[in-house]
Amino acid sequence: MSLRQDVSAAPPNAAAWKANPIVYEINTWVWLRHLSDKYGYEINLLNVPKAEIDDLASWGFDALWLMGVWHRGQATRLSALNYLHEYQLALPDVTEADVPGSAYAIHDYQVEERIGGRHGLAAFRERLAAQGIKLVLDYVPNHVATDHSWIHSHPEFFLQGATAELESRGEDFFLANSVDGDKVIARGRDPYFPSWIDTAQLNAFSPGLRQAAIETLVDIGNQCDGLRCDMAMLVMNSVFSETWGARAGSHPACEFWTEIIPAVRSVHPQMLFMAEVYWDLEGEMQTQGFDYTYDKRLYDRVIDNDIPAIRAHLRADPVLQRSHIRFIENHDEERAASVLGTDRQRVAAALICTLPGAVLLHEGQLTGRSVKLPVQINRRPQQPEDPLLERFYRRLLAETRHALYRLGHWQLIETCPAREGDHASDSLIAHTWEYEAERRLIAINLADTWSRSRLELSHWALPGGCSLQLYDVLTESHSEKPVDDSGSESIFLEIPPQSAHIFHIVVRESGRSRAMKEHDRLDRAT
Repeated sequence: MSLRQDVSAAPPNAAAWKANPIVYEINTWVWLRHLSDKYGYEINLLNVPKAEIDDLASWGFDALWLMGVWHRGQATRLSALNYLHEYQLALPDVTEADVPGSAYAIHDYQVEERIGGRHGLAAFRERLAAQGIKLVLDYVPNHVATDHSWIHSHPEFFLQGATAELESRGEDFFLANSVDGDKVIARGRDPYFPSWIDTAQLNAFSPGLRQAAIETLVDIGNQCDGLRCDMAMLVMNSVFSETWGARAGSHPACEFWTEIIPAVRSVHPQMLFMAEVYWDLEGEMQTQGFDYTYDKRLYDRVIDNDIPAIRAHLRADPVLQRSHIRFIENHDEERAASVLGTDRQRVAAALICTLPGAVLLHEGQLTGRSVKLPVQINRRPQQPEDPLLERFYRRLLAETRHALYRLGHWQLIETCPAREGDHASDSLIAHTWEYEAERRLIAINLADTWSRSRLELSHWALPGGCSLQLYDVLTESHSEKPVDDSGSESIFLEIPPQSAHIFHIVVRESGRSRAMKEHDRLDRAT
């Protein structure tokens, strides 16, 4: 059985974006410090060497997500310095000079001057655009730094508490001065974790805050092509009420994002919105206007090596599939090299890069970095790079730049036992792409054992008696498989443990098949 899923259409607002884009996340400050050490002089966004821009372009990324460009402020830094000992796990020789504070406790949405400022970002964006690369920046809807100017000028933008709560719940509230006098302000949080000590909780139900968010995002939209919205589900009406109870007040007439996104797109119609979202709220976020939503479920299932769950996940609604952004690491997750190892990372990467939807890759992932960096620091430790892993990723991404993965039809293939009682097909995940005369068959085996399976390919309407020539782009190997057309068009595959194969397919017809086609052609002509 095969599941035909037409995912050729682009997301709803992606007119200026390619379908199924590849987004590359860079920790901006860390990257620039690395380049400064590499070249021996201070590098910021204004003077990134041409060789580095060319290298980014050589990978074929569609967009660069510059994480952590916004000004963090003094309060953010002072808070982060309290945890210097924790950063030693990632950077043993860390010093106070390496700690600008959390990239997600934002003092104001102005590009940090020390990394080039607004002018430097504009120049860098222009250079990316010349290479066909779009720019994505962060937006945090739920909270700001505890010294953000709004706390003084617009305390009504924040959730507030009572004076008594400063003593009983000091970890959840802080005292701040405002134009209306001292106010007790709630610290930012989600419903399942303690408060973030370096943040102030915005009131998602405040009309004034929503208008200020629109103005902020319109300005950010002047500087980029897409937005990655941090913890986007926290400002949903239902989630916000669940987190804050009666303190949140009554639900507004509409959702935060259904008010914000159309207003921003009225000024920037081609702005792409990407949501960090969890708790199975991806579909809801898509209905509220997001082009792409994090596919955390697939990530978890890959990490857990839950192959039946992965296969079930890929049977979801095709509209949902094409609006996912897939990843095997990002700045919030552990490094793929540390949790998957080299072999499983290759297989998992081949899986996410050949599925419909966007792909998120992380700086350092492609060369095997294993140390996850706290978002509070701006320097990384020295680590050896893995040239073989880099070669694999270059080959994989060169393949996925083909128009077939952007414009073609994707289909999940159900795997069938090679013979009765043989369960070796259970570990195989197979899918196909088809576009014009091009066909691909992708076979993924995440298990530690060999996989044997018969794959039905009746959706390709193969001629009787033909065989398939298979060229595996990842291993550069050739093979030929006869098509069993006795009741169903299928081929038999045997796949090694922890391996991925992307087969270019050429149909080779038998002599009899070609003769029959010629007979039919002549018959039609007469």
